[in-house]
Amino acid sequence: MRKLPLALVLSLGLMVPQVNAQKAKSKKAPSTTVQQKTKPVNPAEMKKFIDALMAKMTLEEKIGQLNLVSVGFTVTGPVVSENVDENITKGLVGGVFNTFTPIAVRKLQEKALNQSRLKIPLIFGYDVIHGHRTIFPMPIALAGSWDLAAIERSARIAGDEASADGLNWVFSPMVDISRDPRWGRIAESSGEDTWLGSQVAMAMVRGYQGNDLAAYNTVMACVKHFALYGAAEAGRDYNTTDMSDRRMMDEYLPPYKAALDAGAGSVMTSFNDINGVPATGNKWLMTDLLRKQWGFNGFVVTDYTAINEMIPHGMGKNEYDVAKLALDAGVDMDMVGEVYLKELNKLVKDGKVTQAQIDVACRRILEAKYKLGLFDDPYRYANEQRAKETLLKKEYRDAARDIARRTLVLLKNQNQTLPLKKTASIALVGPLVKSQIDQLGNWNGAGDWKQAISVEQGIRNVAGPNVRITYAKGANVADDTLMIKRLNAHGGQIEIDKRSPEEMIREAVAAAQKADVVVAVVGETQGMSGEASSRADITLPGRQLDLLKALKATGKPLVVVLMNGRPLALKWENDNADAMLETWFAGTEGGNAIADVLYGNYNPSAKITATFPQSVGQVPIYYSQKNTGRPYAGDLLDKYKSRYLDVPNVPLYPFGYGLSYTTFSYSAPTVSTSTLKAGSSLTVTVQVKNTGNYDGEEVVQLYVQDLVGSVSRPVKELKGFKKVFLKKGEAQTVTFTLSENDLRFHDLNMKYVAEPGEFKVYVGTNSSEVQSISFTLVK
Repeated sequence: MRKLPLALVLSLGLMVPQVNAQKAKSKKAPSTTVQQKTKPVNPAEMKKFIDALMAKMTLEEKIGQLNLVSVGFTVTGPVVSENVDENITKGLVGGVFNTFTPIAVRKLQEKALNQSRLKIPLIFGYDVIHGHRTIFPMPIALAGSWDLAAIERSARIAGDEASADGLNWVFSPMVDISRDPRWGRIAESSGEDTWLGSQVAMAMVRGYQGNDLAAYNTVMACVKHFALYGAAEAGRDYNTTDMSDRRMMDEYLPPYKAALDAGAGSVMTSFNDINGVPATGNKWLMTDLLRKQWGFNGFVVTDYTAINEMIPHGMGKNEYDVAKLALDAGVDMDMVGEVYLKELNKLVKDGKVTQAQIDVACRRILEAKYKLGLFDDPYRYANEQRAKETLLKKEYRDAARDIARRTLVLLKNQNQTLPLKKTASIALVGPLVKSQIDQLGNWNGAGDWKQAISVEQGIRNVAGPNVRITYAKGANVADDTLMIKRLNAHGGQIEIDKRSPEEMIREAVAAAQKADVVVAVVGETQGMSGEASSRADITLPGRQLDLLKALKATGKPLVVVLMNGRPLALKWENDNADAMLETWFAGTEGGNAIADVLYGNYNPSAKITATFPQSVGQVPIYYSQKNTGRPYAGDLLDKYKSRYLDVPNVPLYPFGYGLSYTTFSYSAPTVSTSTLKAGSSLTVTVQVKNTGNYDGEEVVQLYVQDLVGSVSRPVKELKGFKKVFLKKGEAQTVTFTLSENDLRFHDLNMKYVAEPGEFKVYVGTNSSEVQSISFTLVK
């Protein structure tokens, strides 16, 4: 396990509570109140205060505010800032990250307040991605809940815990669109869709920031990674990105804009280049688009040593060159690299940059501190008593369990294999059955894996003390010694069984033969996805597939429980398992949540937000593709069409796919008018009925297709969804509203317009299983 900064104490965690599982529809957890300040920020007063402060600052002190240092170990790189204490006392540090807990934060804040000349408080940031101490499911799982209230609540709890633990700034949400499951950081994203990604981005910002940044239990959000990071070529992290302006504007940039419209206070640059220029030195991106077109007035921070890394990008010979490039682009704060600290003074003296440029960047950072209330009370986030009362409290663990259940996707359920009967004997098999650390997933921040609930413990908690379980590991999660060495070098804690793969499989088969049903918990370790964890082969690693084949041969019902951070290629598994449950990495309460679903205490309702391929050769694969001039219609002998010879075009599981223990039927959709006039709207109506034997929730999805455009248009685009709860036998009319704004795109001349013509509306249970109706837009 990685070291934590300044000998941080993890003993604040609580004992694991027992939660009463709820049937089918669970109640929403109460919201966490945001504590209000006495009065809102007055822009004139803020300007007056900062004007007076900056008038006292030397050039060196202004440059110091642009310097973000790391104190403690970081998973993002080997560099840890040097001479931190000395630089803080000299006023040469603006912020710190990787330091938290009230004790540690107070120590550094006191140094800034008591020993620096101007006593400017520090801002404290951290990678709070899907929870701080209470860890929620990975972001790709949270998005799959299609439950914006639950997503916002997860961020609200994370913000409450982070602020109780000394932090006031979180490097989240990550809103990068990703359509390549080889990319490890797809786990941190909301998946492939622009519209849904935008809704999730706004929910996360609202959760972190509330409506008052100066409240003691809110934190400033940092939208990342700006921009296009999820489109790295070959799915390889940090790799180059290249796309047309139209795709950029219509498909990849909107979630960033949505997060800023929700009020996010800061933005982080991405590592990749945009049109040949790295984001950190890209003036078009950081100034022309972000500030002039979008009107963003917060501050921009680099990702880890991103200014330094523009040298190997080929953008400068030395740090002097790239410091100028970054400042000219509009980047305000340098994370860890200290290039600004070393080079900006000399650049001013040489006339390469102006002091006015530095003043602008400094002001933006001081404004953020002012909005956070740090000038009023620099220690508002350093309250030990509040930390003891807040971190990992029962209310938050209960919420983590409830939210995790909403993210689990039922991929297959043949012959109603699930839910399990509590009287059945179980062969619990697989390398991830007992794992706690893997429940937390990657980027688990300050989470303590020892507090996490494994699948085995969750099953025992839910099924009760009399449940009959026979356990066998069955396989290692990986057998590639080089991969294991890489993963363990960064906290993987993978233990390799000394027995041969054949011996382990024989033990698993023997366990299966004694049981009524086999539950196989397989997948990836948490280190196989996330940053710097791209995989070219996205099938189950190691001998896990061999294990499943042997278990299948016993003839016992086979339930596959997946733990992974990306869509996997699961063709054999889909064809042969009796039931499959995608659990991603479900967080602190993951084992309890998984058991709740396996035993029917909760009816699964999640749907995937990233397409699962049949083969890695189909990647990139996503639902909102554009047709070619030779679309394939399914005729195997029709040679000259856009298709593969060896696999179908269609995915294994399409975007928006997910089953329930009940079934739903849809009426044909109707529209309120067949002619939509510019400036008006129409309604789309469909009746959805629960036709099965369980109460349950259904995500009703609405897509639109522009049939003829000045440029080629996608076959479908998500434009709305509603998650409805229906008792068995109950029907409900679901209504959507569409306006001209929902039909806009960047046309041949890059104008953002809705073009008159015919449109199709699709409504259904996922992006493939839909019914359609047409309307016409007229001007």
